[in-house]
Amino acid sequence: MIAGQAARRRRGARWLALPRLAVAIFVSLILALQPAAADTVLRDSETEAYFHDIAKPLIEAAGLDPNNVKVMLIGDMEINAFVAGGQIVYVNAGLIKAADNTDQLQGVIAHELGHVAGGHAINSSGGKEATGITILSLLLAGAAAAAGGGEAAMGVLSAGETAAMGKYLAFSRTQEASADAAAVGYLLKAHVSGKGSLDFFKKLEAEEYRLSSSYDTTDPFAQTHPMSADRIANLEQSYKSSPWWNSKTDPALDARFARIRAKLIGFVEEPEQTLRLYPESDHSVAAMYARAYAWHRAAYPDKAVAEVDKLVATSPHDPYFLELKGQILLESGKPGEAIPILRDAVQRAPNQPLIAALFGHALIATEDAKNFAEAKGVLKAALARDDEDPFAWYQLGVIYDREGDPARAALATAERYNLEGNAQLALINARTALAGIPAGTPDWIRAQDIAMVSENAVAKKKKS
Repeated sequence: MIAGQAARRRRGARWLALPRLAVAIFVSLILALQPAAADTVLRDSETEAYFHDIAKPLIEAAGLDPNNVKVMLIGDMEINAFVAGGQIVYVNAGLIKAADNTDQLQGVIAHELGHVAGGHAINSSGGKEATGITILSLLLAGAAAAAGGGEAAMGVLSAGETAAMGKYLAFSRTQEASADAAAVGYLLKAHVSGKGSLDFFKKLEAEEYRLSSSYDTTDPFAQTHPMSADRIANLEQSYKSSPWWNSKTDPALDARFARIRAKLIGFVEEPEQTLRLYPESDHSVAAMYARAYAWHRAAYPDKAVAEVDKLVATSPHDPYFLELKGQILLESGKPGEAIPILRDAVQRAPNQPLIAALFGHALIATEDAKNFAEAKGVLKAALARDDEDPFAWYQLGVIYDREGDPARAALATAERYNLEGNAQLALINARTALAGIPAGTPDWIRAQDIAMVSENAVAKKKKS
């Protein structure tokens, strides 16, 4: 992770029984060992294309395959980025809002790739050691309680919890320092300046000052991360000695950053806040982008379309401007008007399945059966490129239902619920699909796979 909270021990007013205390400590420790649960994953064609382009040279520098590593956007306004196993870097919306340019974001991504390459989300040796200490403490406390020493049991547990947390925090800080060092090497190999990385750490340092009234007395050993001031001191010389220290970011990349930052703010912030940040006196592309989203969210479709029309005037063939205009028209109840605009967007960005899925939705939303065959082809092509889009699976299920094919409609619905993590509904729909699809066919085998995975997930949930 790039940023995190200092670990804190929580104590209730009174522990009622030793088993409850044991469970509470064990659960709190396990939670400490895991990244914070992610909020909603935000999908956006333009943002994902930008992430891919700025991350690719860093991924290659880390010795990883760009086809296997993803950078995903999370709808959380905390300034943070993290990995949680596998080869996915999660970047919070709050971090995008806090960053100023591409260099800063590349510094963050390079750091997280250090965790990926180092297997830090997988290698839990430090965590295992910490858990072992806690379990030992529980056993000792149980012996003390059995001997009638309630206060002694509490003392043993408290000491064990402190020791375990100390082990974990030391382990976490070591991983963070290792990821920092790895990031230096990746930026060097990718010919990217480390100025952005240092600038972002300075932002974090300012946040630490702001959030802590006793910064000077903050115990560095009670943190999951090294203090930002220490990180800056440790990295500054390495970055400054790079031959790329004074290299400039491609202005086109920074222009793309300004766009994705503006549209994100327009999407996640309240419209009033967005309009304060991007007043109508600001005629930049980023500002028009943000205001278009703000007006759309505030249910002023005419104003939203007017802003997008200004954008289209600056670049008539930009697929992302066309995508937004089509989305606004579609969600304003005008699918017929959205269709030619979205068709144009798909033609100009044929490798963007999210735009294609939106186009398929517009075709279905007309309720005109003459559009269904085209929608089916568009959605199948989109899912062939990106089969992890629940929305596209939902739309394909609608088409199958309209065609009178309930078995394949159920399979598409099972795919959707499987991606959304709803094992119960995925299982129900997969079984419906199995009952109606010829055995041994590719669709039948896929339904069987989803049924098996979902059945195991449901059984596991019942046991827990």
